[in-house]
Amino acid sequence: MAKSIVYFASARAKFFDYDYGFLGKFEEILNRVNLKNYITKGDYVPIKMHLGSQGAYRVVRPAFIRKLVDSLKNAGGDPFVTDTVRIPGLEYLRVASANGINELSTGAPVIMADGVFGSDSVMMPSGPILGEIGIASAIHDAPAMIVLSHCKGHIASGYGGAVKNLGMGGIAFKDRNGVHQRGRMHFLQNAELNWTSEKCSHCLQCVGACPHESISFDQDEMLVIDQQKCARCGRCARVCTEGALVLPLNIELFQKVLAEAAATVLNTFNKGKVLYINFVTEVQPECDCMPMADAPLIPDIGVLVSDDIVAIEKATLDLINQAQVIRDSKAGEKELTSAEHLFLKIHGKDPYLQVQAMADFGLGSEDYEIVEVLCKPKADGSTAPRSFGH
Repeated sequence: MAKSIVYFASARAKFFDYDYGFLGKFEEILNRVNLKNYITKGDYVPIKMHLGSQGAYRVVRPAFIRKLVDSLKNAGGDPFVTDTVRIPGLEYLRVASANGINELSTGAPVIMADGVFGSDSVMMPSGPILGEIGIASAIHDAPAMIVLSHCKGHIASGYGGAVKNLGMGGIAFKDRNGVHQRGRMHFLQNAELNWTSEKCSHCLQCVGACPHESISFDQDEMLVIDQQKCARCGRCARVCTEGALVLPLNIELFQKVLAEAAATVLNTFNKGKVLYINFVTEVQPECDCMPMADAPLIPDIGVLVSDDIVAIEKATLDLINQAQVIRDSKAGEKELTSAEHLFLKIHGKDPYLQVQAMADFGLGSEDYEIVEVLCKPKADGSTAPRSFGH
């Protein structure tokens, strides 16, 4: 069986020439993959990405999104940028615009795939763990899709790339009856947060960290969670320094649940209608949904593009494992001297488990070949860099 092709362009720019720069090389990759192979003229094409958070700004930069949008339009598609409700829908759209992601900058509308209330969803049969799960309707109904991922760490899955982008981000906030969908994955079939009053110092960090204002304390200083507002994102447990709030999470099971949900999203598309783009830049330890952005763990690597989700995720992790760590980062804080198994060392979760699970679903191959793009050829086909003299 032939190896899956993964196109790669380094973030390095060794010449004073657009065509040798990161943006020019990305443009050339889009030319080489020929987007007409993935979309039909007139297709509405969601560009599924993370839009960031207030304080979390290390998302894919608008210049690259614009280049992708223009390429999709040239191929006959009608693209829109999208994610699902994580914080309240309208607030999320305002955060996206503050991060530079709006129609003016990208050339495409920015919408919530599950609606501004997070309940526009279609229930789909899933696997043995989830049974069924609600897919955001604007993703479920789309004929083709671009999965545009900023690769970084993640507290629950260890690593967030294309699988996490789909397995969490393609799932609606709730169904039409108000039943949590994405939160089911975090909380393993609707388990509840564990709160130990004896450990709680009432520092109120959990209250401040909750993006849905679902946490409070009553007059007896007992924790109260509004289950209708709670998104089951686990951010409150993440910031609890006393260990009073604990999110019930089985690490290996969560990786399988993540892959199962991602596979369910992909099953709504015909084969050959989804393309994956992984930006391995500003690889911070936390997800882009957190209320801050930490220093990157490693130097920028570049961008990878493939129509094989297993191949691109494994190639991404392999490249990260070969990188140098940045000393003034969480990696340096943990006294790491190598990026090998970086996210396992940072978060205690092995992201290769989600890659293997996707392979087990038959959604791709771990056997890949990297094709590096060094520059965008000139109009006459030449590749010699421009010389500007001194």
